[in-house]
Formats: sequence, structure tokens, C-alpha cells
Amino acid sequence: MTTPRHTPFEDAQGLVFGTVMCGFGLHLLTSAGLVTGQTAGLAVLISYVGGWAFGPVFVLINLPFYALAWWRMGWVFTLKTFVAVAGLAAITMVLPPLIRFDALDPLAAAVVFGAVSGAGLLALFRHGASLGGVGIVALWLQERTGLRAGWLQLGFDAVLFAAALWVMAPMLVLYSLVGAAVLNLVIAVNHRRDRYIAT
Repeated sequence: MTTPRHTPFEDAQGLVFGTVMCGFGLHLLTSAGLVTGQTAGLAVLISYVGGWAFGPVFVLINLPFYALAWWRMGWVFTLKTFVAVAGLAAITMVLPPLIRFDALDPLAAAVVFGAVSGAGLLALFRHGASLGGVGIVALWLQERTGLRAGWLQLGFDAVLFAAALWVMAPMLVLYSLVGAAVLNLVIAVNHRRDRYIAT
């Protein structure tokens, strides 16, 4: 049975929804002083250490991965991913003055971040996009080998969190790890090519 393709409107809606959800999740996470995994986590960690804004760092880190995306995943995937990455960078710069938190429990922020961003990433994946970097590599390997993208990303996250211990309090890293685990569990359980793949 042939999987029906998404219409351009459905793809646009999915990209906007996924990007906004991930942007809100990141705003929640960084407002609590936490870090995440994957390429976004690397950009967050660099922004903490260097004092730079997350958005431009995230865009720059993703640049080398577009060649792999174009070569292995095609120009449509690459274009959608570029739009999602640029959109996320913009959203993370717009949200802070619009949504402020008077009190934010770091553990609660981590769990909600994982759930919200997991839903956002699922929307991006199901509409043929990612947030670049490690996500591109993970999706490509899942398509080629059948290894779940969520488990592959979790391995990268473990290395990133080990590095975070050098610049963050151990409890904040532990809470961050909980958030990344929730996010990756959402992806690993729900992003199944044998159950749902649409382009």
C-alpha cells in the first residue's frame, strides 16, 4: 500500500508547529539554566560558555551538515531542514521578551521540555525535516540500518552531558539528562517507519 503524501499546506503546518513547539521547549529549558542534547544542546552549551545568543550559534553549527543532508536525504529534506533550523533560531530570539517565568522548577522544566520538544521533532520528522546536525545523521542511519533515531541521538547526548559537567552544576546536568531522556523516549517509541512514514 502506497503511503499518501502530505500536501504543501500540511507540510507547512507541520514545519511551523514542530518549530514553534521546539522553540518553546528550548525557551523553557534555557530559562531553567539547563541544557539539552543533539546539535541544539551543543549550541546551548556554547552559548552558556561564550555568552552568545543561541540562534546564531545553532545556525552556524548546522552549516556543515547540509552537505550530508543534500547528498543522502535529497534537496527537499535539506530545504525543509534549513527552514526549520532558521525558524527555530528566530523563535528562540523572539520568545524571551514575550514569555517570562517568575518561578521555574528545573525538574518540571526538563520533563515538559522533553515532552513538548519530542512532539515538535515528531512533527518535523513526519513532514520530511529535522533540526539538522545529529538529527540528519540519525535519520539517515535509521533509514539505512533500521536503528532508531532516538537511540542514536541518546548516545551523542551522553557525550554532550559529560562535557556539560565541566561548566554546569551536577544537579542541573542531571535534570537536563532527564529532559533529554524524555525527548528521546518520545521519538524512539513514536517515530517508527513500520507504522508511520509520510513524505
